[in-house]
Amino acid sequence: MSLDFISVETIEEVAQQYGYWAVFLGIFLESLGLPIPGETVTLAGGFLAGNDQLNYWMVLADASLGAILGGNVGYWIGRRGGWSLLLRVGRLFRIGEEQLESLKRQFSENASRTVFMGRFIALLRTFASPLAGIVQMPYLTFTVYNTLGAITWASVMVSLSYFAGQFVPLEKMVAWAGQFAFVMLFIAIAWIAVPLWLESRKAKEIAESDPQPDDQPASGL
Repeated sequence: MSLDFISVETIEEVAQQYGYWAVFLGIFLESLGLPIPGETVTLAGGFLAGNDQLNYWMVLADASLGAILGGNVGYWIGRRGGWSLLLRVGRLFRIGEEQLESLKRQFSENASRTVFMGRFIALLRTFASPLAGIVQMPYLTFTVYNTLGAITWASVMVSLSYFAGQFVPLEKMVAWAGQFAFVMLFIAIAWIAVPLWLESRKAKEIAESDPQPDDQPASGL
Protein backbone atom coordinates (compact mmCIF):
# COMPACT_ATOMS: atom_id res chain seq x y z
CA MET A 1 0.00 0.00 0.00
CA SER A 2 1.34 3.44 -0.81
CA LEU A 3 0.51 7.08 -0.81
CA ASP A 4 -0.35 7.54 -4.47
CA PHE A 5 0.00 11.33 -4.38
CA ILE A 6 3.75 10.94 -3.84
CA SER A 7 5.33 10.64 -7.27
CA VAL A 8 8.07 8.16 -8.13
CA GLU A 9 10.31 11.12 -9.00
CA THR A 10 9.85 12.56 -5.49
CA ILE A 11 10.61 9.18 -3.88
CA GLU A 12 13.73 8.82 -6.03
CA GLU A 13 14.87 12.29 -4.92
CA VAL A 14 14.31 11.37 -1.26
CA ALA A 15 16.31 8.15 -1.76
CA GLN A 16 19.11 10.12 -3.39
CA GLN A 17 19.18 12.71 -0.61
CA TYR A 18 18.83 10.42 2.42
CA GLY A 19 20.23 7.21 0.94
CA TYR A 20 20.18 4.19 3.22
CA TRP A 21 18.07 5.91 5.88
CA ALA A 22 15.28 6.45 3.33
CA VAL A 23 15.27 2.76 2.42
CA PHE A 24 15.30 1.63 6.04
CA LEU A 25 12.62 4.02 7.30
CA GLY A 26 10.40 3.57 4.24
CA ILE A 27 9.94 -0.17 4.63
CA PHE A 28 10.10 -0.01 8.45
CA LEU A 29 7.11 2.36 8.64
CA GLU A 30 5.15 0.41 6.03
CA SER A 31 5.77 -2.89 7.82
CA LEU A 32 4.47 -1.65 11.16
CA GLY A 33 1.16 -0.65 9.56
CA LEU A 34 1.51 2.84 8.06
CA PRO A 35 0.58 3.60 4.40
CA ILE A 36 4.14 4.50 3.40
CA PRO A 37 5.38 3.53 -0.11
CA GLY A 38 8.09 1.27 1.29
CA GLU A 39 8.25 -0.97 -1.77
CA THR A 40 8.80 2.02 -4.06
CA VAL A 41 11.55 3.39 -1.80
CA THR A 42 13.21 -0.05 -1.81
CA LEU A 43 13.04 -0.25 -5.60
CA ALA A 44 14.49 3.26 -5.80
CA GLY A 45 17.35 2.19 -3.52
CA GLY A 46 18.17 -0.80 -5.72
CA PHE A 47 17.90 1.37 -8.82
CA LEU A 48 20.38 3.87 -7.39
CA ALA A 49 22.71 1.02 -6.42
CA GLY A 50 22.59 -0.19 -10.01
CA ASN A 51 23.70 3.27 -11.08
CA ASP A 52 26.61 3.27 -8.57
CA GLN A 53 25.03 5.92 -6.34
CA LEU A 54 24.49 3.49 -3.44
CA ASN A 55 26.00 0.17 -2.39
CA TYR A 56 23.92 -2.91 -3.30
CA TRP A 57 24.66 -4.83 -0.09
CA MET A 58 23.92 -1.83 2.12
CA VAL A 59 20.56 -1.27 0.40
CA LEU A 60 19.73 -4.98 0.76
CA ALA A 61 20.69 -4.96 4.44
CA ASP A 62 18.67 -1.79 5.12
CA ALA A 63 15.57 -3.13 3.35
CA SER A 64 15.79 -6.48 5.16
CA LEU A 65 16.40 -4.93 8.58
CA GLY A 66 13.68 -2.31 8.13
CA ALA A 67 11.14 -4.98 7.11
CA ILE A 68 12.08 -7.29 10.00
CA LEU A 69 12.02 -4.60 12.71
CA GLY A 70 8.90 -2.93 11.32
CA GLY A 71 7.12 -6.28 11.26
CA ASN A 72 8.02 -6.89 14.89
CA VAL A 73 6.70 -3.50 16.00
CA GLY A 74 3.52 -4.05 13.99
CA TYR A 75 3.06 -7.47 15.59
CA TRP A 76 3.18 -6.05 19.12
CA ILE A 77 0.88 -3.17 18.21
CA GLY A 78 -1.66 -5.70 17.02
CA ARG A 79 -1.16 -7.97 20.01
CA ARG A 80 -1.53 -5.22 22.63
CA GLY A 81 -4.63 -3.46 21.35
CA GLY A 82 -5.34 -4.32 17.76
CA TRP A 83 -8.52 -6.38 18.21
CA SER A 84 -10.49 -3.63 19.97
CA LEU A 85 -9.37 -1.17 17.29
CA LEU A 86 -10.39 -3.61 14.56
CA LEU A 87 -13.85 -3.97 16.13
CA ARG A 88 -14.28 -0.18 16.13
CA VAL A 89 -13.20 0.04 12.50
CA GLY A 90 -15.55 -2.84 11.66
CA ARG A 91 -18.49 -0.98 13.18
CA LEU A 92 -17.68 2.06 11.05
CA PHE A 93 -17.91 -0.10 7.92
CA ARG A 94 -20.88 -2.11 9.26
CA ILE A 95 -18.86 -5.31 9.54
CA GLY A 96 -20.22 -7.45 12.36
CA GLU A 97 -18.12 -9.05 15.07
CA GLU A 98 -19.06 -12.53 13.81
CA GLN A 99 -17.64 -11.72 10.37
CA LEU A 100 -14.47 -10.35 11.93
CA GLU A 101 -14.20 -13.50 14.05
CA SER A 102 -14.45 -15.59 10.86
CA LEU A 103 -11.72 -13.51 9.23
CA LYS A 104 -9.63 -13.85 12.37
CA ARG A 105 -10.05 -17.62 12.28
CA GLN A 106 -9.14 -17.77 8.58
CA PHE A 107 -6.01 -15.71 9.21
CA SER A 108 -5.05 -17.87 12.21
CA GLU A 109 -5.26 -21.03 10.13
CA ASN A 110 -2.97 -19.56 7.46
CA ALA A 111 -0.92 -17.13 9.54
CA SER A 112 2.53 -18.49 8.73
CA ARG A 113 2.01 -18.46 4.97
CA THR A 114 0.30 -15.06 5.12
CA VAL A 115 3.15 -13.44 7.05
CA PHE A 116 5.70 -14.85 4.59
CA MET A 117 3.81 -14.29 1.32
CA GLY A 118 2.20 -11.07 2.52
CA ARG A 119 5.44 -9.25 1.75
CA PHE A 120 4.63 -9.60 -1.96
CA ILE A 121 0.94 -8.63 -1.69
CA ALA A 122 -0.45 -5.08 -1.68
CA LEU A 123 -2.10 -4.11 1.62
CA LEU A 124 -1.03 -7.37 3.30
CA ARG A 125 2.54 -6.08 3.39
CA THR A 126 1.18 -3.27 5.58
CA PHE A 127 -1.31 -5.20 7.70
CA ALA A 128 0.00 -8.79 7.95
CA SER A 129 2.17 -8.13 11.01
CA PRO A 130 -0.50 -6.31 13.07
CA LEU A 131 -3.01 -9.02 12.11
CA ALA A 132 -0.56 -11.70 13.27
CA GLY A 133 -0.46 -9.93 16.63
CA ILE A 134 -4.24 -9.64 16.77
CA VAL A 135 -4.72 -13.40 16.30
CA GLN A 136 -1.91 -13.96 18.85
CA MET A 137 0.27 -15.96 16.50
CA PRO A 138 3.12 -17.46 18.59
CA TYR A 139 5.89 -14.86 18.61
CA LEU A 140 8.68 -17.32 17.81
CA THR A 141 6.76 -18.64 14.79
CA PHE A 142 6.01 -15.09 13.68
CA THR A 143 9.68 -14.10 14.03
CA VAL A 144 10.82 -17.01 11.83
CA TYR A 145 8.34 -16.36 9.01
CA ASN A 146 8.62 -12.57 9.27
CA THR A 147 12.42 -12.77 8.99
CA LEU A 148 12.36 -15.25 6.10
CA GLY A 149 9.69 -13.25 4.29
CA ALA A 150 11.49 -9.94 4.83
CA ILE A 151 14.85 -11.21 3.55
CA THR A 152 13.27 -12.99 0.56
CA TRP A 153 11.19 -9.96 -0.39
CA ALA A 154 14.10 -7.53 0.02
CA SER A 155 16.41 -9.75 -2.04
CA VAL A 156 13.90 -9.96 -4.89
CA MET A 157 13.02 -6.24 -4.93
CA VAL A 158 16.56 -4.89 -4.54
CA SER A 159 18.07 -7.37 -7.03
CA LEU A 160 15.28 -6.73 -9.55
CA SER A 161 15.78 -2.98 -9.49
CA TYR A 162 19.58 -3.29 -9.33
CA PHE A 163 19.89 -5.38 -12.51
CA ALA A 164 16.76 -4.40 -14.47
CA GLY A 165 17.21 -0.73 -13.58
CA GLN A 166 20.09 -0.53 -16.00
CA PHE A 167 17.66 -1.18 -18.88
CA VAL A 168 14.18 -0.28 -17.54
CA PRO A 169 13.10 3.12 -16.10
CA LEU A 170 12.28 3.18 -12.39
CA GLU A 171 8.69 4.28 -13.10
CA LYS A 172 8.12 1.16 -15.23
CA MET A 173 9.51 -1.16 -12.57
CA VAL A 174 7.33 0.45 -9.89
CA ALA A 175 4.27 0.03 -12.13
CA TRP A 176 5.06 -3.64 -12.78
CA ALA A 177 5.63 -4.33 -9.09
CA GLY A 178 2.36 -2.61 -8.19
CA GLN A 179 0.40 -4.59 -10.77
CA PHE A 180 1.88 -7.86 -9.53
CA ALA A 181 1.10 -6.95 -5.90
CA PHE A 182 -2.55 -6.20 -6.70
CA VAL A 183 -2.97 -9.40 -8.70
CA MET A 184 -1.66 -11.29 -5.69
CA LEU A 185 -4.05 -9.30 -3.48
CA PHE A 186 -7.01 -10.35 -5.63
CA ILE A 187 -5.94 -13.99 -5.37
CA ALA A 188 -5.52 -13.67 -1.59
CA ILE A 189 -8.97 -12.10 -1.19
CA ALA A 190 -10.55 -14.87 -3.26
CA TRP A 191 -8.69 -17.48 -1.21
CA ILE A 192 -10.20 -16.06 1.99
CA ALA A 193 -13.59 -14.88 0.72
CA VAL A 194 -14.67 -18.01 -1.16
CA PRO A 195 -14.41 -20.38 1.85
CA LEU A 196 -16.21 -17.80 4.01
CA TRP A 197 -19.00 -17.52 1.44
CA LEU A 198 -19.31 -21.30 1.20
CA GLU A 199 -19.38 -21.58 5.00
CA SER A 200 -22.07 -18.88 5.24
CA ARG A 201 -24.14 -20.55 2.52
CA LYS A 202 -23.90 -23.93 4.22
CA ALA A 203 -24.94 -22.43 7.58
CA LYS A 204 -27.92 -20.74 5.90
CA GLU A 205 -29.03 -23.99 4.26
CA ILE A 206 -28.78 -25.84 7.57
CA ALA A 207 -30.80 -23.12 9.30
CA GLU A 208 -33.49 -23.27 6.61
CA SER A 209 -33.70 -27.06 6.72
CA ASP A 210 -34.07 -27.23 10.52
CA PRO A 211 -37.74 -27.27 11.58
CA GLN A 212 -38.85 -24.20 13.50
CA PRO A 213 -40.54 -24.62 16.91
CA ASP A 214 -43.91 -23.57 15.40
CA ASP A 215 -43.58 -26.27 12.75
CA GLN A 216 -43.30 -29.12 15.26
CA PRO A 217 -46.44 -31.30 15.37
CA ALA A 218 -48.41 -31.01 18.58
CA SER A 219 -48.20 -34.14 20.68
CA GLY A 220 -51.54 -35.79 21.48
CA LEU A 221 -52.62 -36.50 25.02
